[in-house]
Amino acid sequence: MNYQIELRHLYYFKVLAEELHYRRAAERLFISQPGLTRQIKQMEEIYKTALFERGKRFVKLTPAGEYLKKEVELLFTHYHNIHTQIEKIGEGKIATLKLGFIGSAVQTILPELLTRLKSQQPMVDITLNELSNEIQMELLLKDELDFGFVRMENFPPKIESLPILTEHFALVVPKGHPLSQTKKADFAHLKEESFILFSRAYSTTYYDLVMSIFRDHHFIPNVTLRTVNALTIFNLVSQGMGMAIVPSSLKKGYNADVDFIELKHIPQRTTLYLAWNMENRNPGIPLFLEITKKICG
Repeated sequence: MNYQIELRHLYYFKVLAEELHYRRAAERLFISQPGLTRQIKQMEEIYKTALFERGKRFVKLTPAGEYLKKEVELLFTHYHNIHTQIEKIGEGKIATLKLGFIGSAVQTILPELLTRLKSQQPMVDITLNELSNEIQMELLLKDELDFGFVRMENFPPKIESLPILTEHFALVVPKGHPLSQTKKADFAHLKEESFILFSRAYSTTYYDLVMSIFRDHHFIPNVTLRTVNALTIFNLVSQGMGMAIVPSSLKKGYNADVDFIELKHIPQRTTLYLAWNMENRNPGIPLFLEITKKICG
């Protein structure tokens, strides 16, 4: 049997691996269910291994199928990126860049970077998405993002990083709070307070770093609320729901009824990194890195 794997086979496999249901997958693909079954059987004959386990009431991936699913997702992401880049080049654009960021990046380097990039290369298309650190890492590994601005310390092997800004923390309290007049917050008086923090989903390493501040002062905080959004934190603090600890750069750019008390006396610092996938061949990446290094250098 002289079959060869074609792109359509991989796309059929991808849809079935997502649906794990032949009828639904066939409907998505606008082909008959027997036709889909034949295509998958052809693939299994070519690869000489089963990709799906089939029962009367279930369809699930085999270990080989799980592996192929991950590779096919990367393949189609890369295929989509090629398509997008070619379209942009055809329109006279140099490249398109997809950037992920956390809120504090907007208050620090990101606006200057974008201004400088547009000034030097106005024909670069840029898409911005505010995302948590963890989601940015997932998308960078899949080439669904070109760059991420993150706060984390440990990066996967394929991810390169460049430190952008290291800063201290600030304690956030409601406007006019008695602590607002102090220049040095005494944590001994904060043990009974409620705290609103960025959740572990924002970044595991960042969350652990903030919790180490409390450990150094020998208490476990009463964390009543967790979120990944800075404005939500500030609004909740302004309503008296608790205090917060955030990177000091977040005091810029938000109109909230809160005061910031700099925590320069504690040893903890947080670093904003630019991260990218070293295997990503987007032609806009070297340009963006060059501009970033000039600003940070």
